Amino acid sequence: MDFSLCRNPRGGAVRRNSGPSIRRVHARFPQTTYLRSGEVPSDLLYAAVSSRLSRQTEGLIRGFGFTEAVALNMSNMVGAGPFITIPLVIASMGGPQCMLGWLLGAVLALADGLVWAELAAALPGTGGTYLYLREAFRKTRLGGLLPFLFIWQFIFSGPLEIASGYIGFSQYVSYFWRGMTAGEARLVNVAVGTLLIALLYRGITAIGRITVALWVGVLFTMLWIVASGIAHFHASVAFDFPAHAFTFSAGFAAGLGSAMLIAMYDYMGYYDICYTGGEVRDPARTIPRSIICSVLAVAAIYTLMNLSIIGVVPWRQAMQSKFIASQFIETLYGPKAAAVATALVLWTAFASVFALLLGYSRIPYAAAVGGHFFPVFARLHPTGKFPHVSVLAIGLLAIVASFWSLDAVISALLASRILVQFIAQIFALDQLRRRRPDINRPFRMWLYPVPGAIAFCGWCYIFLTSGWAYIAFGLLTTIGGALVYALWQRLRRPVPAAG
Repeated sequence: MDFSLCRNPRGGAVRRNSGPSIRRVHARFPQTTYLRSGEVPSDLLYAAVSSRLSRQTEGLIRGFGFTEAVALNMSNMVGAGPFITIPLVIASMGGPQCMLGWLLGAVLALADGLVWAELAAALPGTGGTYLYLREAFRKTRLGGLLPFLFIWQFIFSGPLEIASGYIGFSQYVSYFWRGMTAGEARLVNVAVGTLLIALLYRGITAIGRITVALWVGVLFTMLWIVASGIAHFHASVAFDFPAHAFTFSAGFAAGLGSAMLIAMYDYMGYYDICYTGGEVRDPARTIPRSIICSVLAVAAIYTLMNLSIIGVVPWRQAMQSKFIASQFIETLYGPKAAAVATALVLWTAFASVFALLLGYSRIPYAAAVGGHFFPVFARLHPTGKFPHVSVLAIGLLAIVASFWSLDAVISALLASRILVQFIAQIFALDQLRRRRPDINRPFRMWLYPVPGAIAFCGWCYIFLTSGWAYIAFGLLTTIGGALVYALWQRLRRPVPAAG
């Protein structure tokens, strides 16, 4: 029986193995009937994809379960973000109508989360977006370009996102260290970044326990604020809308876009477990469930927390504060309680950047294993079996990026990420459904394609209202990456899209 190269009826070549390879596939798929030339069993096609994912995750330990996955996502989502951006969101719309930005952000996060969930269940490897773009467009001309563009923009946006957590951390440290200078704040950022690298320089099983411990602190902080706000809530303070608060105009649309941009910065992280998919137990079930649960839980927490704060601290006063959580607790319980709250916010901020660096350090590793990045990033620690070179590189870049201002960091990281990551993934999912029948999809998006359409419209709206400077930054980052890719293809032998 001949198992040589044959043609997939839907287009594209599929290599048929023989001998020991077929025996290995048959052991995994005993129900498969092997056909002669011109016919390709779907199980063999799925086995080819599974083989690539197995090579990518070889040596990694699947030590993350559902609890650790939710803890990782929520620790990332609920970091310093809401504690430092609530004043910015209020200022963007000029009143409590900013809650509309939070609610629309939750809708967008849930819709986009369903995109991530189906992709992650179908392709449960390490690397997240890099893996999804590579596999979805493998048989097209974009199969090499899009994964490269993602890694290219990630070199800018990944460390920027981690750096925003460092900046928020140092801002709350200044509650204790009054009169802190810009140089001293940068020293705090360096110290936090160095400690973070040290904690992540170990195997995934120990990291899972650390993640859950940090998550407990995050939940306690949020529940304290929410419970205190509910107990002292004043509707007349919370819903003190200014005149013409909901009058639609160009300014209202721009303000809503700005509020959604900041809200999505705070929601970002619901997909963090996807980057460590190669280290998750039963990823086809664990990853989708963890994404959906994380989005719903954090959306409820954020809504209650924002209402709690502006129901105690008048919004005109809140939007001027740099320590809104500390000021909130101080208003209710005094300075000693505020000091405890500030310490808990610092705990929360640290948990967030811990989760970010853990997830993002796996992206260059996955790209290097796939042949789309420098081979040194594919190295695993000899005993801990984690990508130690990637942890060091991303950790150090984040420390450097923390030297810039917070508002510039937030806008730049989202503008550079929307086109190549979030929007490209929506098309990747459609590509998988229409062009890649060889990939099994154990989880399917609810009400397809409605959530994808909502996510596409939401990300486009945020991008187009982010400001001309950041729109230009996002476009130039993408165009620059395409030019570098073309040059790279000329200077070296191209990496085949089909692997």
